[in-house]
Amino acid sequence: MKTTDTPPAGAEAAKVPAQRSGTTGGDAPGPAKTTGGNVLNVFSHGVLIVWAIMVVLPLFWAVMSSFKTDSDIFNTPWSLPGSLSFDAWGRAWSQAHMSEYFLNTIMVVGGSLVGTLVLGSMAAYVIARFEFPGNRFIYFLFVGGMSFPIMLALVPLFYVMDNMGLLNTIHGLIAVYIAYSLPFTVFFLTSFFRTLPTSVAEAAIIDGASHTRTFFQVMLPMAKPGLISVGIFNFLGQWNQYMLPTVLNTDPEKRVLAQGLVELAASQGYKGDYSGLFAGLVIAMLPVLAAYIVFQRQVVSGLTAGALK
Repeated sequence: MKTTDTPPAGAEAAKVPAQRSGTTGGDAPGPAKTTGGNVLNVFSHGVLIVWAIMVVLPLFWAVMSSFKTDSDIFNTPWSLPGSLSFDAWGRAWSQAHMSEYFLNTIMVVGGSLVGTLVLGSMAAYVIARFEFPGNRFIYFLFVGGMSFPIMLALVPLFYVMDNMGLLNTIHGLIAVYIAYSLPFTVFFLTSFFRTLPTSVAEAAIIDGASHTRTFFQVMLPMAKPGLISVGIFNFLGQWNQYMLPTVLNTDPEKRVLAQGLVELAASQGYKGDYSGLFAGLVIAMLPVLAAYIVFQRQVVSGLTAGALK
């Protein structure tokens, strides 16, 4: 006699509601979670849009005002300029000596940036890759230098520079900028060098390369993203530096852009040449914007590469 495995009617009826209730219970949190994520995304994007407007709008207004006349700035401050006039740029570049300040800033920041990256990368590589007595102590000295207020060192630094004959000199200001930027550079690059593979350096040593050659030809090219990232941060800080050159560089012929802008604002405030003041401001900020636009991908990749191992 042939039989079939047919479950009882009561058992089948009890099984179907259980499956339905399980399916309903599993799918119910889905829409609520998706809705919450969408609300969070909308809120975060809204905050970023507001922040972008707050940053971009003043910059756009400054650039727009640099192409206007003084009467247009006061009469129609939010309207676009009727025609592109570079008269204010010419006055700021020649009459306000922005060209001389720009050249001085290029020399100071260029020299200090190269020195900071070379010395900082060498110190960070040794701290990150070699174990020796006092390794951690030296590392924490650099970390402590980041928290030291520069204002407390201005007076003794002035006398040290004066005794060494480095006041009102380009190379003296370069040396101070390097010392000012080294703590952050070493702190940043030490963490970055620790993420690089040691097998590459060991292979170079086995092949007969010295430690110097291994560093400059093998490890330093691998650290290019980190070097670009810390270089951008140092460039921004050194380009906008005002306190150090004001104290250590009182020669009018060797002023940097930050000093020149303050002098331009003080002088143009009485003359009423606000278009020239805006033009000088745009001239000072163009290199910073250009550097960030060109290297923005490298900055992001350098930050993420230093954070991930």
